[in-house]
Amino acid sequence: MISRLTILPKVIIGLTTSWLLMTVSASAVEIQTIHSSVQTYFENKDFTNSKQKDDGVVYGVGGDIHYEDSEYRFAHEHGCTQTIQPPMDKNLITDKLFLRYAYQFNDAFEFNLNYINILNDNIAITDGGVVYGLGVTYTFVKPLSINFTQFHTDYQDFNVEQSDLRIDFKTKIKDFKIKLSSVSKYIKIDEKHSNSFTKNAENDYFTSAIEFHSHYETYHFGATAYFGKRVFAIMSDGFKIQHHAMEIDRTYAAGIGKTFSDFVVRVQYIYQHAVELPMLNGNVELRNIRVILNYKF
Repeated sequence: MISRLTILPKVIIGLTTSWLLMTVSASAVEIQTIHSSVQTYFENKDFTNSKQKDDGVVYGVGGDIHYEDSEYRFAHEHGCTQTIQPPMDKNLITDKLFLRYAYQFNDAFEFNLNYINILNDNIAITDGGVVYGLGVTYTFVKPLSINFTQFHTDYQDFNVEQSDLRIDFKTKIKDFKIKLSSVSKYIKIDEKHSNSFTKNAENDYFTSAIEFHSHYETYHFGATAYFGKRVFAIMSDGFKIQHHAMEIDRTYAAGIGKTFSDFVVRVQYIYQHAVELPMLNGNVELRNIRVILNYKF
């Protein structure tokens, strides 16, 4: 019997392909309504004080297509992490698929659908996990908007419910375009079966963040700080998922970018402090350096 987890990725990919084909066909009539981009990124990870992981790399490709009032985004990510052996018996290999569709009804309302599939995780019980997301954005006035997105994560032995509330404020000071954001995440774990991953985890978590983004001429600057514990969280508007048993209590990130004609190059540094579950190994530090290359057309 074919499982639901086997069928769903094919269905989603099929729907996405259909959308893309429709978009390409329509572009022959109204090509001026389309603007798109593709990107590739590389990420280096370094763990300190971990009893399970040493270092690793992540490679990703993705893109987005804007057609009239619709936006289609997708990404595929492959990761390889060197583990500490023992206690681990092999290195970690992961593959993940991210999809997002958004539609703007008018100047005030927009809705979004998210889908994530952990296509492969060779050491964790979260292998094959899927995430569904549904959200709505309301713009009060042009500089101020609010988004609420509800995520449901389905793993074999447990589910995770996550509620995200995001408030964005945009302004301009001379030649600087600025966006300030606040993010709140409520996460609740629902065990279906007793398992090692959720052992010693709390039933629910709450974390919040402040974000700063600025554009000046061809330069881009950004910084983020998260406070409060989280575990099994969906991040980056549904384009990152933390699916290993690590309770993160602090995250700091900073980045800079530069536009060269149709190309954008960005570099980000991310620091995270965590506890490894279920062994309760504390004071784990994770440092990431991410390089992103984006081409607009």
